[in-house]
Amino acid sequence: MSGRDRAVLGVERRGWPGPGAKERAIRERLGMSPTRYYQLLNALLDDPRALAHDPVTVNRLRRVRDSRRRNR
Repeated sequence: MSGRDRAVLGVERRGWPGPGAKERAIRERLGMSPTRYYQLLNALLDDPRALAHDPVTVNRLRRVRDSRRRNR
């Protein structure tokens, strides 16, 4: 996993008071748009290296993603 991948998971691991704060942190800390961030994050959820690096965060996000897919 790259440093960028670890940083994306690190942002997701943290709790945020609201969506504006998270998007601002994505732009400032990672230097990317929120759209690109979520594209990378979604790809990481299917990467076994991300699961090995941070299983709690990856499994939580997989459950959220699966729940949203079922509700569509």
